[in-house]
Amino acid sequence: MSRNIFRYILQHSLRSQIIILTLTAVSFPFLYATLELPKRIINDALATGERRAVLGTQFSQVEYLFLLCGVFLVLVLINGGFKYVINVYQGITAERMLRRLRYELYSRIMRIPLPHFRRMSAGEIVTMITAETEAIGGFIGDAFALPAFQGGTLLTILAFMFAQDPIMGLAAIILYPLQIYIIPKLQRQVNALGKQRVRQVRYLSERIGETVAGVRDIRANDATQYERARFSGDLGVIYKIRYQIYLKKFFIKFLNNFINQLGPFFFFSIGGYLVIQGDLTLGALVAVLGAHEKLSSPWKELLTYYQMMWDSQIKFEQVVAQFDPAGMRDEALQFEQPAEPLDLRGTLRAINLSLTGEDGETVLDGASFAVDLPARVAIVGPGGSGKEELTLLLANLLDPTSGRVLIGEQELHKLPEAVTGRQITYVGYPAQIFAGSIADNLFFGLKHRPVRPLELTGADAERHKRDRHEAQRSGNSPYDIEADWIDYQAAGLDGPHEITRAAVRALAAVQLDRDVYHMGLRGTIDAEAHPDLTARLLEARRAMLERLQDPKLGRLVEVFDPERYNTNATLAENLLFGTPIGEVFDVERLASQPYVKRVIERAGLGERLLEVGYQLASTMVELFADLPPEHEYFRQFSFISADDLPDYRALVGRVEPGQLGDLSPADRERLIALTFKLIPARHRLDLIDEELQSRVLEARRLFREGLPEELTGAIAFFQADRYNAAGTLQDNILFGKIAYGQAQATERISDLIAEVLDELGLREQVIEVGLQAPAGVGGSRLSLPQRQKLALARAILKQPDLLILYDATGPLDPAEQLAILDQVLEGFSERTLIWALNRSDWAQRFDHVLVMRDGRVVEHGPYQELNRDGSALHGLVAAE
Repeated sequence: MSRNIFRYILQHSLRSQIIILTLTAVSFPFLYATLELPKRIINDALATGERRAVLGTQFSQVEYLFLLCGVFLVLVLINGGFKYVINVYQGITAERMLRRLRYELYSRIMRIPLPHFRRMSAGEIVTMITAETEAIGGFIGDAFALPAFQGGTLLTILAFMFAQDPIMGLAAIILYPLQIYIIPKLQRQVNALGKQRVRQVRYLSERIGETVAGVRDIRANDATQYERARFSGDLGVIYKIRYQIYLKKFFIKFLNNFINQLGPFFFFSIGGYLVIQGDLTLGALVAVLGAHEKLSSPWKELLTYYQMMWDSQIKFEQVVAQFDPAGMRDEALQFEQPAEPLDLRGTLRAINLSLTGEDGETVLDGASFAVDLPARVAIVGPGGSGKEELTLLLANLLDPTSGRVLIGEQELHKLPEAVTGRQITYVGYPAQIFAGSIADNLFFGLKHRPVRPLELTGADAERHKRDRHEAQRSGNSPYDIEADWIDYQAAGLDGPHEITRAAVRALAAVQLDRDVYHMGLRGTIDAEAHPDLTARLLEARRAMLERLQDPKLGRLVEVFDPERYNTNATLAENLLFGTPIGEVFDVERLASQPYVKRVIERAGLGERLLEVGYQLASTMVELFADLPPEHEYFRQFSFISADDLPDYRALVGRVEPGQLGDLSPADRERLIALTFKLIPARHRLDLIDEELQSRVLEARRLFREGLPEELTGAIAFFQADRYNAAGTLQDNILFGKIAYGQAQATERISDLIAEVLDELGLREQVIEVGLQAPAGVGGSRLSLPQRQKLALARAILKQPDLLILYDATGPLDPAEQLAILDQVLEGFSERTLIWALNRSDWAQRFDHVLVMRDGRVVEHGPYQELNRDGSALHGLVAAE
């Protein structure tokens, strides 16, 4: 990748640049004509009353004036049209080049050696690909077009001025040499400061990223003031650089403005003298003055371009340099596609493997061994022994400083990623989980190339075709992200219909299936898109209701009844008797919702709810008066937080119980909003009596009967014979609320739901819904053990010929670790498994053991042969 920005631009957009330059050149004659016409209008149309002939047609003075003015207007439109077309084409070219540049930089991330990322923070990389390239992209569109257009404009205007009078033309450019001499010198100083600024801002981004990652430890060590001071010092360095830049940059502007203002002085003095002497017409002087006024704009643009050019070149060089470190992987290895999978059986040989870190320390020192594959191999050793680095080398994720790894006669580090990335899988600790759903991460290891194109027709097909064409013109990926990427054959499946069952098996192998099952119960589905599943879930609801007829079980759930108040639900849920869709009827806004307010007033509930809200607020203020924010009551009475308590204390203090009518509308809504969150069975405050319940039931009827048509899509009502599309799977199966105050009600109902679903054969479909649950950015919505299990399940589902693990069960409890270890060993009984263990005694379950110390393989062979007195393995086992 060229580090010269102009060479890069010409390499990828030569044709577009030629088109822009051609359009620019064609526009100059029209520009010259717009400068000439004002002189003709003054000298020919206004100065004399004679008739004029144009193309054999006679025109009076007025007619001739309007003819010239009309031509002038047409020329203005033509010039404007040229500018419009050129600017649009420039913008398109710039965006294509910016898209290409970002794509190339992003692609290079996949080729940068892993150790290099220790010196490049994620924040630094993000800033370079997004913010820094944005400015570069703006320059790319102007790189050739702006100097050509503005320089051509400048020359056209100067040519016109010299054509009117050489002295006037000379006066216009007499000070340009001074600017050309001084400004580049100052600009070079600004450029040098600009380089410092870019480096310092990049360092600042790294510092911010480090603080975000380490904020827990900063607080734990009371180092917040130290970090603030350090960051302040970094900001001070940027301030000083900026200060110097401003001094020089604005001096350049001052010099330019001063020189530009000298032009009119010369024209009025010299030009006026020439007009008085009769050597220059008044029209020519006016035209020259108008031309000079236009002259300053392209000159300023050229000077700005000069500054922008050097700034962009600096940024481009620095960005490209960061993405071109030593040891970059050959790009061809990421694109080469072998016709058939390679046979990864035979002898795995590591020959004098050495690895030197970026600081020169020796990580691996001549590690050598040989193992016949397939085999189950354990790697053990103390911390810092080189276990992790060896697994990375065997997975082809690191290149050795010296030495080779061979499988049979194939040298591992010369194989394309289409082989090593499909037939070999690596799971380390901590595992990386990507933003997206559980399914996106689980099937990630099967997405190598599109296997089936997206099937579209009509306008959608044309739109899609244009999008793909534009991506190719920008040098982006030739593959369609909307196609089906899952390689079912690689996972040993016949097609999409088997993927869920395979996913369930992989999740069960790492004990994650129960977690995903519960995610499915908490998930929602599109009822119209899944009519069969909704019908089966309604069947599960009926089966559940039959079981709840048992008095022992019936008291655990209060089923929804349109004629009864549900004491285990909030007052808002009882009023709406449905699940809100969107924010219109969200409980936090319900008290201020216009339609809800009208229903409350019609039902005569307004004052009653206000009284309950006041009593509730008063009780909470009194109850929480001397309690710390972390007290259990704040969780139990979840409708009011410790932060909101002072506001409610002030509200209660402003009014007496008999003066609630004097409250402002905002305060009324705040008190009623509290009432909406009240659950009688949970909060047990005896504020919702039978009379209030009957009024709420009446309001429920009014709410549903009078619901405006435009609000019908904002709520899904509870109906015993219909699936509630806005509710979770569990809510639809229960069709009610789990009762508060019943011992172990949640656990018993959970077991009952599982029993019903298993009887109906719906467990797999629920897990399929759970697979669509979001994992969060970096797996943030999953616990650390869940993230590690998901990465293991991803590897198992992929069914590689060679699975390499480094401390893959580290964050799990010992019982889970052993259970998963046995499951994986059983699953890879006929394939190769290499596992760097965190407990040496577990190696007895493997066929072959590698014992490492100080970057060397000091012993290798069967566990029973190695575990003898005085051996390195025996010492490791004894130490644990």
